[in-house]
Amino acid sequence: MFSGLVEAKVPLAGMEQETGGVRLVLGRPPTFDDIAIGDSIATQGCCLTVVALDSKTLSFQAGKETLSRTTLGNLRPGDEVNCERSLALGDRLGGHLVTGHVDGVGTLASRTDEADWSEMVFAAPSGLLRQMASKGSITIDGVSLTVVEVNDRTFSVALIPHTLGHTTLGQLRPGDAVNLETDLLAKYVQRQLETQS
Repeated sequence: MFSGLVEAKVPLAGMEQETGGVRLVLGRPPTFDDIAIGDSIATQGCCLTVVALDSKTLSFQAGKETLSRTTLGNLRPGDEVNCERSLALGDRLGGHLVTGHVDGVGTLASRTDEADWSEMVFAAPSGLLRQMASKGSITIDGVSLTVVEVNDRTFSVALIPHTLGHTTLGQLRPGDAVNLETDLLAKYVQRQLETQS
């Protein structure tokens, strides 16, 4: 479980093809000094397991299913990714409960910059849009954000300078794809309503 508060923005050092998927090698943030093999790290919002590590890198494996349902397969060496270590019991929860299980891929439809602030509008699958509400929570590439507006085709978020500078969201341009995870509670509410119909 994660909070959606990105701890580090690190480069993809390498991507190696393996039978059944790929191995992603990321630069290791200096603050990630407590990581062990088997730990979970949210990488662009996708929960991945550390399979190898050294003082400078962390390695993960992503299978075909993960690659087909996320943007991880589009990454290239040198691209930066958002990383967050999993929560420990008793940690502060400054964002919202994020599982790291990506629900789908959205696309940046438009971006309006005003000084150091940005408003971004994303197109998303209709099934995910039904799980969103104005002032509700959304995770974009691992970043916990508040939905400003939502309709049957798009949703919008407002980004403060800190978020733009400390995550990969500041680099987004119209047409870029992003990983989306809707609010956990919204999923259960929708499922409950569907089973009562």
